[in-house]
Amino acid sequence: MMRRLLLLSMVLVLMLMLGWWLQPGHQIPTPAQQQGSGLAETLAGDSAGWARATERREFSFPADHGPHPAYKTEWWYFTGNLQTEDGRRFGYQLTLFRIGLKPGRVAGAPSAWRANHLYMAHFALTDVQGERFHSFERFARADQRLAGAQTQPFAVWLEDWRVEGGHDGFLPLKLRAAQGDIAVSLRLDSAKPPVLQGEQGLSQKSAEPGNASYYYSFTRMPTRGEIRIKDQTFRVQGHSWLDREWSTSALAPDQAGWDWFALQLDDGRDLMYYRLRHKDGSVDRHSAGVLVGPQGDVQRLEWDDVQLEVLDHWISPQTRIRYPVHWRLTLPDHGLRLDVTPRLQQQEMTLSVRYWEGAVAVTGQADGEPIIGSGYLELAGYE
Repeated sequence: MMRRLLLLSMVLVLMLMLGWWLQPGHQIPTPAQQQGSGLAETLAGDSAGWARATERREFSFPADHGPHPAYKTEWWYFTGNLQTEDGRRFGYQLTLFRIGLKPGRVAGAPSAWRANHLYMAHFALTDVQGERFHSFERFARADQRLAGAQTQPFAVWLEDWRVEGGHDGFLPLKLRAAQGDIAVSLRLDSAKPPVLQGEQGLSQKSAEPGNASYYYSFTRMPTRGEIRIKDQTFRVQGHSWLDREWSTSALAPDQAGWDWFALQLDDGRDLMYYRLRHKDGSVDRHSAGVLVGPQGDVQRLEWDDVQLEVLDHWISPQTRIRYPVHWRLTLPDHGLRLDVTPRLQQQEMTLSVRYWEGAVAVTGQADGEPIIGSGYLELAGYE
């Protein structure tokens, strides 16, 4: 989803100030220049020389699980809701981003510090019973020892935060991440085939041609493994969600942010919906989603197929940002009314970019019958 373009672009600005911009011919922006740039301007960047998502393409698996270096930005995004045998609940997020610095090969004399790509990763763990939310961030230049991605055998990594497939295929995946007293070690499979988002995988973000991405998801991935918190190790199982996206794209000037839902229901259906918000508060008609059936059948959702109602807010004590964390989603044509509630209210990512992303519980009705579920919610562009 386009939400991660914000993270990548804003982090690029931070890395410029820290001297991470290692290519010749670039000037470091001053703080005044950064403050004068709005969200849309920040995201626009320089797309010259990069491929753009302008038309539908044929997806090829397992090749498309690997990197697409012709495009400026790319991510492998994992979230999941897990629990122990006695019902202790956890949520996790591990996202690895590739950020292109300059199209083509790096010019100039060889150097261990020259790289065409940077990698960033976010790792978070929600301990529901412990009422704790842990979030971490790392950066590294593309380097076989530090960070990278490859197709065969599949792997994407930033130091010891790593996701890798088997030697003879993409699945099952092994996911590992550790930071201080927090660690996860998980095995992910898939109960459904990949879902092509948008128009057969071309996800348009605004009316401007090329302001789009190639986007697919694994919406239900049976997951088992271990979570470590300090000296306690928990054996867990549940379901994960994988979003894969690559693009050279940006927000339109009048777009302010987004609300993104990825929900797994106990009747076997999965729901993804993102609402793009204009600066005047109206809904962008490029908002979209999918409803995935128990056997993997996909029904596309248009911007007005989902009715959203905010039921409650949470104000961050750290940033004072007011987030709408409790929602009601109604899909009249599908007989669904779903209330989405955070497992913990404090799941704000206060890293180089601040946003709210966390595990949620789902309750409601499907054709008049009770239904429950779990999922993840992301809220971006709030101030």
